[in-house]
Amino acid sequence: MKKILFAFFLVLGSWAVQAQEAEIKWMTLDEALTLQKKHPKKAKPIFMDVYTDWCGPCKLLDKNTFHDPEFVKYITENYYPVKFNGEGNSEVNHKGKKYTNPNFDPNRSGRNSIHEFTVFLQVHGYPSVYILDKTGEVKPPLIGYRTAPQMLEELKKIN
Repeated sequence: MKKILFAFFLVLGSWAVQAQEAEIKWMTLDEALTLQKKHPKKAKPIFMDVYTDWCGPCKLLDKNTFHDPEFVKYITENYYPVKFNGEGNSEVNHKGKKYTNPNFDPNRSGRNSIHEFTVFLQVHGYPSVYILDKTGEVKPPLIGYRTAPQMLEELKKIN
């Protein structure tokens, strides 16, 4: 009986480790831009998920695509992964300009005012994925929900 319980917990533990591994370690845009500058010869492009709190397809992208083990591995190896709330109140410094959301209301639930960096990106829908190359130049976005295989196919074309 002890051997059966030991085997059960061993299998359960390995599943937990695998589940933990299939997670992207998100960072802010400023953190990713700093890494690009700090290690220019080893710099990676930035994979930036632009989302909002109220966006249903954004939540599906998080739940399905961004937890797919193959997708997580590809993003982790090839990009600095960034999450950016298009209606959030973070401060972004890009190419010498500071972007904020001066009309952000922390007491407001649901839709909020649009962040200045969202305007700069010319976001037309959520979710939107932007790639910033190794020099911080913004590439055309991928707009809307995509499965992990669909997203991987498009990202491999970009690279």
